[in-house]
Amino acid sequence: MQILGISAYYHDSAAALVVDGEIVAAAQEERFSRKKHDAKFPIGAIAYCLKEAATTLQDIDQIVFYDKPLVKFERLLETYLAYAPKGLSSFITAMPIWLKEKLYLKTLLRKELAKLAECKTSQLPPVLFTEHHQAHAASAFFPSPFERAAVLCLDGVGEWATTSVWLGLGHQLTPQWEIDFPHSLGLLYSAFTYYIGFKVNSGEYKLMGLAPYGEPKYVDQILNHLLDLKEDGTFRLNMDYFNYSVGLTMTNQKFHALFGGPPRQGEGNLTQKDMDLASSIQKVTEEVVLRLAKTVKKELNVDYLCLAGGVALNCVANGRIVRESEFKDIWIQPAAGDAGGAVGAALAIWHQYHEKPRTPGTGDAPKGAAKGDRMKGSYLGPSFTTAEIIESLNTLDARYQQLDDRELMPRLAEILEHGNVVGWFSGRMEFGPRALGGRSIIGDPRSPKMQSVMNLKIKYRESFRPFAPSVLAERVSDYFDIDRPSPYMLLVAPVKEKLHIKMTQEQEQLFGIDKLNIPRSQIPAVTHVDYSARIQTVHKETNSRYYELIRHFEAQTGCAVLVNTSFNVRGEPIVCTPEDAYRCFMRTEMDYLVIENLLLAKSEQPKGNFDESWKTEFELD
Repeated sequence: MQILGISAYYHDSAAALVVDGEIVAAAQEERFSRKKHDAKFPIGAIAYCLKEAATTLQDIDQIVFYDKPLVKFERLLETYLAYAPKGLSSFITAMPIWLKEKLYLKTLLRKELAKLAECKTSQLPPVLFTEHHQAHAASAFFPSPFERAAVLCLDGVGEWATTSVWLGLGHQLTPQWEIDFPHSLGLLYSAFTYYIGFKVNSGEYKLMGLAPYGEPKYVDQILNHLLDLKEDGTFRLNMDYFNYSVGLTMTNQKFHALFGGPPRQGEGNLTQKDMDLASSIQKVTEEVVLRLAKTVKKELNVDYLCLAGGVALNCVANGRIVRESEFKDIWIQPAAGDAGGAVGAALAIWHQYHEKPRTPGTGDAPKGAAKGDRMKGSYLGPSFTTAEIIESLNTLDARYQQLDDRELMPRLAEILEHGNVVGWFSGRMEFGPRALGGRSIIGDPRSPKMQSVMNLKIKYRESFRPFAPSVLAERVSDYFDIDRPSPYMLLVAPVKEKLHIKMTQEQEQLFGIDKLNIPRSQIPAVTHVDYSARIQTVHKETNSRYYELIRHFEAQTGCAVLVNTSFNVRGEPIVCTPEDAYRCFMRTEMDYLVIENLLLAKSEQPKGNFDESWKTEFELD
């Protein structure tokens, strides 16, 4: 049976294809449209999924959407009525698109699908709907390695739920309880994202990266005025300080007065106050998540926890759950946001609607093992043959060498050792927001200049943004205080103390962004200012080529770690095709590009292929 899952129309549209319970393909629309966080109907993603499975829309058995629009519409109406006459401008803005499109979503979906398949709507398979948090929960539990687990979903808002708890057992998910809109941890975090001057639904990563540069000075103000937090982790927001339920902004004048001024303008300088606010909301978020996790453990008497929803991408909070809760293990859906809802919706239909059994892996996998889950390392996107790549590069008039891995890997290890930055394009593209060695930019983590070089000359983004280490799975405990795999870059852990570089008395007096350029460890490019790192363990079973590259780098340098960041620049989605990769390579100061077994040196490319006119728009993003 073939089930196509779709997430669309809010943010991060995606499609996923499940065949007899196996996730065959999944991808976000942004990778094909080249529009970051694209919310439109995922034509490109659906077309890719069908091509990957060598099937057609008419051959699909069922199509499922990850949300129930009528229930969401009910929530919008009830919210506007509850706050009337406030919110009139927001109501007038929202209603036309609902009355024209979203309220009749089933009809709209069938029209779009028929257009894509070039057929009549009567020839299409039936369209079903799951609840938003049901899709999140299914995306977290069904691919997980666990037979029985608690599932905690935390996001902005679905239909009504913003936080939900489920019990997963075998092939069933049973809802336990939820917290409803407008009380939302995700929206609280987004309110501070907005206030500090970053974009909501995309800048939350920046807020988390900025937090270690500040001090949590505003925690008491948040808990005393904004958030009524109970011992068990449940909470209510004081809506007097927020505008998102009725307005077109996240915060209001009362919020601004509480924190001493209006929101930072996007291109304004970051101040110590901004860093302290980021530190404070991050600390509060961690506390809420940790309390909820402990409560769920106690209530459901389970050994394992699964996480999904946008808040589950907060890898610092996830790291605290690992270290401070009593769960034997946790598993986080790598595409934890709305994109992952496409996978979850399809799996929910297979396992719950059709009552198909599920065979999970073992939750007690040996240390360093990358087995158990069904996400295939999240390598679920397109790949390209050598012939296709060569044709693309020839069209672009690129210069390249073709080498087999026996030649390429040791040569790359030397290139990296000499401080070069390399674009790495290999195998299937990752599903989710993290680059995991399929579409990555890589470098030497021992270089104290690498973080600054990558941020300012390659990514064209804020200098404080941290990078992640890719480490051989069996060597992770040699570098970091963590005793388990982290294949999806969703856990933060401390760097081993033996690798720390002791700061001078003068350096210890620095604060804020001045901390940035002080090497903290023997792998400074991946060590954050608080001596932590966002870890990706690399496993031979799921990405043998990336594993072999790191192994050769270790043989060359004695270091089993590489810097890994996503293959894109600011404001642009991660690259999908060889053409995307070459253009990104030529528009940045990357030194080398590897596309499968083709090696390209920047110094050998035709001068006419350089184009830097595009940079202006991203500098203003």
